[in-house]
This record gives sequence, structure tokens and C-alpha cells, in this order.
Amino acid sequence: MTSVRERIRAILAGAVDYEAGLDALTVTPSAEVDPELVAAKDEACARLWRGGWQPAELHRVVARRGRPQQADLVADAVAAHLRHFPPATVDGRWRAQADTLGAQVWWTGDATYLDELAARWRLDRVAVLDLMLGLLAILATLPPIEVLVPPPGSAAAPTDGSGAAGSSRIDARLLDRVRALLAKAESTTFPAEAEAYTAKAQELVTRHSLDEALLAARAGEATPVVPYARRMGVDHPHEKEKAALLDAVARANRCHTVSSPELAFSTVFGFDTDIDAVDLLYTSLLVQAHRAMARAEPPGGKAGRGRLKAFRQSFLVAFAVRIDERLTDAAQLALAHAARGNGNDGTGPADLLPVLASRDEQIRETMHRVFPHTVRVRATRVDSIEGWDSGRQAADRAALPTDTHRGR
Repeated sequence: MTSVRERIRAILAGAVDYEAGLDALTVTPSAEVDPELVAAKDEACARLWRGGWQPAELHRVVARRGRPQQADLVADAVAAHLRHFPPATVDGRWRAQADTLGAQVWWTGDATYLDELAARWRLDRVAVLDLMLGLLAILATLPPIEVLVPPPGSAAAPTDGSGAAGSSRIDARLLDRVRALLAKAESTTFPAEAEAYTAKAQELVTRHSLDEALLAARAGEATPVVPYARRMGVDHPHEKEKAALLDAVARANRCHTVSSPELAFSTVFGFDTDIDAVDLLYTSLLVQAHRAMARAEPPGGKAGRGRLKAFRQSFLVAFAVRIDERLTDAAQLALAHAARGNGNDGTGPADLLPVLASRDEQIRETMHRVFPHTVRVRATRVDSIEGWDSGRQAADRAALPTDTHRGR
């Protein structure tokens, strides 16, 4: 007699027709089916946690490949997984992602989880079983990836709650100020205002980053700060062009990226303060790019679909290229300003430049250790001059620290 677990495996392996398998599970007593499905979900997620996946990443890829409710099932799996580990053995970054997802045990017991889920979402039993099987099918396709954050139980969490030992993050109050400025830049309909807000935000994070680098260097081995890596989502369509924009922002903020298009993310290597800046600025520039593209793009329709697709792709290519040019200029100006010794401690180029060179070497070593073999990708072909011109114009209107330093 075939067990429920064997039947589930056969459905996922394609040995049994999906609809027929779903029907068979539906007519099987819930006391036999439900514990097996819940255990299969938790085991599959635990395998992926051990294989390098983090809560936010798994939630995102499931939402992308499946349905929103299946992503909610991942959040429940996170909460169920954390029950097995003392808080002191959970890395602060892992727990922070769980908190962001709102992962908590809301159900009364695993044996009644699916019944409570059906009541919570007002779904019939067939729909709930379909969601569970669909989730298991998605999870089965995901490979192990690089372990960037220790999974629960594998390492002691830091006592300061900041994440990795020796990490340094942008001050919470500064983050609030930067986010407020970028929110204003994204919401205003006046390009000049957006430029001013974004420039001020970049200026704040750049100054903080350079100050942090010098403080860390002076602290020396007493409180070592180490490079870190963070995976950032790169959504479709036009993932390649968006990854290029992310890379431009990363390099300007002294970080490096490796793109994994098959999993829809790029891994950003750097120090936490700089990665925070990359995350904030990239997100804001992407919003500005999409809004500018929507205003400039030609009409669609069946006859214009090809033209519209070429326009959007060319727009984003040009936007990324031009932002890269502007960010490079901005980074050089910011560095020159800091190296002139305008800080309160009188720091000059003899102090700052070696520190930045040493940090870059550490970042590259970390990147090569995680990704010993990488391949350069070919540049995207530009098929729309109209899109290219519009993209460069939009990039010229985006606010960067270049404008701020020129006004000094």
C-alpha cells in the first residue's frame, strides 16, 4: 500500500498526474494527509535554509514563481523552523528577516494547521491542498546557494543585535532621514526637487560611509569590521539592464556585484554601511527610471508592441550607462572632498586612501572566495535610438552627489 508521503513524492516527481494525485489526497482522511504535507513543507524549507537561502529570499522567489498565498506559507515555515532553536543561536540578520515577514506561529498545532489555514483564508480543502503541493513543487526546483548568513542553530548570534560580528550599519536615525529624502524624491513631480532630495540622501550616506571606514581602521584588530554580502532582487522584465544599474550603483559605493539571473538576484559584496547605501539608492533610482520611462514611452497596442519593448530595453540600457558615468564622477568628487581633510579630525589623503584600498582588497577576496568562477556577460544590444535618448535624458535628471559638490 502506497503511503501518503510516497504519493506526495510521486506527484512532485511527475510519476503521477498532478490533478489525479490531488484528487487522491483530497479523498484520503485529513489525519493521514495533513501531517505529511506540513512535515514535507517544513523539511523542504529547512533543507533550503541549510543550503544558504534566507527567509526574505525564499519568500520572494516563491512569490515570483507561485502565488502570494504560497509566499505566506513560507513565512509560516520560517516561524515553525525558529521554534527549534534558542534565540541565542539565531543570527540577528536571519531573525530580522523573519520579523520583517511577520513570521509567527498563529496556528494552535501542526495537526490542525491546514484546517486553520482554510478557515483563515476562507478556502475549501482542495484549494489548500493545491497551494501546499504547488509550494512543494517550487521548493523542489531550488538549488543550494552560497551561505551568506549562518542558518539558525549553526552559529551564535551577536550580542549587539547588529548582525554579523564586527559589522557596521548605517545609524537608524540617519536611515530614517535618508529614506524620508528618497521618498520625497520619488513622490515629487518636479525633477529639480527630486534631484535635490536624492543628492542630499547620497551626500549623507557617503559622508557616513567614509567616516565609518576611518573609525574602523583606527579601531584596528580590537573590533574588526569584515566585508559582507547581500543578495538583492532583480525583477523581470529587463533583468539584465536592471542588474547593470545595480552594478553601477554598487561600484560607486565601493561594492562589487555578481549577478545570478536564473534566480533573479544579484549578490552585492561590500561593507554593511556601503551595501545599505547601494540598496537605498538603487531602489530609488529604479523607481525614478520607471516613472520617467512611463512618461516618455511611445503608445503600445498590437502594432506598437515590438517598438515599445525595444524602447523600454534601450531606455534602461541608456539610463544605466549614463547613471554609471554620473556616479563615477560623483564618487571621485566625494572622495576628493573627504581626502582634502574636511573632517573634524583633520584626516587627509594619507589616512583615507590606504584604508579604502585595503577595504576594496578585502571585498574582492570575499567575492572570489564565494564565487571562485564568474563569467562576464555580453552587453545588451540597443535597438531603439528613441529609447536610448530618453534614457540618457532621464539619467541626467536623476539627482546624484555630483550636483551637490558642484554647488559647494
